[in-house]
Amino acid sequence: MEIFKAIIDRPVGYVHHGTVYPINYGYIEHIIAGDGEEQDVYILSRLPEYNKPLQTFTDKLIAIITRKDDVENKWVLTTEKETFTQTEILQAVHFQEQYFDAQVDLVED
Repeated sequence: MEIFKAIIDRPVGYVHHGTVYPINYGYIEHIIAGDGEEQDVYILSRLPEYNKPLQTFTDKLIAIITRKDDVENKWVLTTEKETFTQTEILQAVHFQEQYFDAQVDLVED
């Protein structure tokens, strides 16, 4: 299980180009993605304390979202005690990934 610390720059409720973020979204410092920027990450949790605007989040990597029509991938973090299926992840990130040909690959523990 890989643990990462995310800096949240688009917390729950953040509006970006008319899109309201229903989950926390941020980046992982010092890991560079395909677009030359720091690695973007979605934070998923069913726990109420993580479904409010956060500044940081540290826990396990559970999936990588590959955008077949883009130069970057997105990572998905959640709490140590939680799991999500590929379908649940796609539903949670649909607000943004609907604009891409995205595929979810689960990361093994």
